[in-house]
Amino acid sequence: MSTTPSTSTRVLVTGGSGFIAGHCILQLLDAGYEVRTTIRSLSREPDIRAVLHDAGMTADDRLEFVAADLLSDSGWAAAVDGVDTVLHVASPVMPGHVEDEDAVIRPAVEGTTRVLSAARAAGVRRVVLTSAFHAVSWGHPHTDHVFTESDWTVLDGPGVDAYGRSKTLAERAAWDLVEGTDLELVTMLPVAVMGPAMGGTASGANHILQSMLNGSMPATPRLFIPIVDVRDVAAAHVSAIDVQDAAGKRFLLSNGPALELHEIATTLREHLGDDAAKVPTEVLPDDAVRAAAETQPQFRAMVPDLGYAKRTSNERARTVLGWTPRDAHEAIADAGRSLVRRAQAGEGPAVPAQ
Repeated sequence: MSTTPSTSTRVLVTGGSGFIAGHCILQLLDAGYEVRTTIRSLSREPDIRAVLHDAGMTADDRLEFVAADLLSDSGWAAAVDGVDTVLHVASPVMPGHVEDEDAVIRPAVEGTTRVLSAARAAGVRRVVLTSAFHAVSWGHPHTDHVFTESDWTVLDGPGVDAYGRSKTLAERAAWDLVEGTDLELVTMLPVAVMGPAMGGTASGANHILQSMLNGSMPATPRLFIPIVDVRDVAAAHVSAIDVQDAAGKRFLLSNGPALELHEIATTLREHLGDDAAKVPTEVLPDDAVRAAAETQPQFRAMVPDLGYAKRTSNERARTVLGWTPRDAHEAIADAGRSLVRRAQAGEGPAVPAQ
């Protein structure tokens, strides 16, 4: 993948405090881009800069912050002014059961249309939108089907949660908005994102690892998780900026077979040693999960996928973007180490007992 700017010099990254966005910013700066990023309040700029510096940022002078909120028109005209490409990464991430689905769906859909409308009005060349595997594979029957970019989530199918609906509806709205316009759209569809943490929270699918490390997951349900490293997700976004053939395409970002939670736990124990003392060793029987789902909403979303490993293809990303992802076990190990390190430094939620 190319790491040198060609047609683009200034890139806007929405949601600069986010997990994927942070890694995108680091890679863009390393590649020589001028980067502008949005945050809801400029009062957070010093803290976010500190997090990025801790993660290895050196080109601080090429990073600019602007205030903009997905639920307000204010600030977006300034955010996209003079920008060639937008990486629209910002969106609520709330998988599983939520009481108010509109709190997830509304900012995702309205935010996407707001950002793309502002980009189109400003003459932005291309938008790279962070969608998700949740917009591809949810609500389908359990078969040996290999999911690709041609698949879409069935909104009223089994197991579809508010987050899945939000990502599907937002991406659909994006494709509708750019139809018949000069604005180029590329969408990224990462599976569960793990990898080196930023800041004091376990973002993306790292929250699964944190639950294992701190003992709040005493046993693992028989669920299978397809995993991709956050650094590879960011690399795909950066590559898509200038690859001509990427325009108008979706890219499924996965890096191999889905892993059972038990295997993920085993990987943590193998790589983290004593720091993984609280990682579960037992597998929760399917009947126990179904029984818990009768009274506990967080278990209901698990039931449809018990024992089912979704199959994925990343052929398009490899072929068009020249994308070569890391092994999932590397993402798990590096994420686990980063969560432990931050907990030990008092920068994040407690992980294992010290």
